[in-house]
Amino acid sequence: MDPDARHQLPLYELPLSELMAGVAAGTISPDDAVRRLSRLPFVDVGVARIDHHRALRQGLPEAVYAPGKSAEDVAIVVSELLDHGTGPVVLSRADKVQTAAALGVDASGTVLGHTVVWRRAVDRGDRVLVVTAGTADAPVADECAAVLWAHGIDADRLSDVGVSGIHRLLADIDRIHNADAMVVVAGMEGALASVVGGLTDCPVVAVPTSVGYGSSLEGVTALLGMLASCASGLTVVGIDNGFGAACALLRALGPVPGRPAGGTPATEDLE
Repeated sequence: MDPDARHQLPLYELPLSELMAGVAAGTISPDDAVRRLSRLPFVDVGVARIDHHRALRQGLPEAVYAPGKSAEDVAIVVSELLDHGTGPVVLSRADKVQTAAALGVDASGTVLGHTVVWRRAVDRGDRVLVVTAGTADAPVADECAAVLWAHGIDADRLSDVGVSGIHRLLADIDRIHNADAMVVVAGMEGALASVVGGLTDCPVVAVPTSVGYGSSLEGVTALLGMLASCASGLTVVGIDNGFGAACALLRALGPVPGRPAGGTPATEDLE
């Protein structure tokens, strides 16, 4: 094939056809094909380079981060992800104009606060608990829960149980012990993550928030407190990063047996 003509073919078509032919002919081993697929492909749509095989490499598909993008840009990227692939598509931190533009591409999206989800994965069955120290931490917890929901986890919520009233947390100790994994969202000094981390043996992801007065330093104090926690094995993400917390928890839980990466059931038609 002429190199120039070859360059014009979508990257997600050409390597797949060549790799499949090579595997069928026995010139490429299945393991080698998987290794090559883990690096390719991406598609340049002008405003972004869409990574269609992120789920193959990381177990989770690429999401769309709305801030900094025009409504038109958001629509282009969402359209590309919906047109190619079968896993969940997540638009995070979108304003009303961006949300409207994205829903104009496909009205089937579910709006969860500032997050929009298309093609939600089938339910995983994992028991996940998202805990917040105060009501002011709710927006970050909402983002986390929305991303978890996109990937097949309908998280339970335990709200307003910060350490200034520890009895509120202990009143629901059974819910903590029954969880397969937990996310703890807290501002101020971030102490709730250490308390929860000391009460359970399941994976705990801690999210510092920018909520607090004075020396809370817009979340830095909570971040440092969580990083310095005496509860061994906490996973700590960045300030206000509910999305990252959901992804960290999904990685910790791992894929559902028998289901491909990205949340698509093995029996689903991939046409």
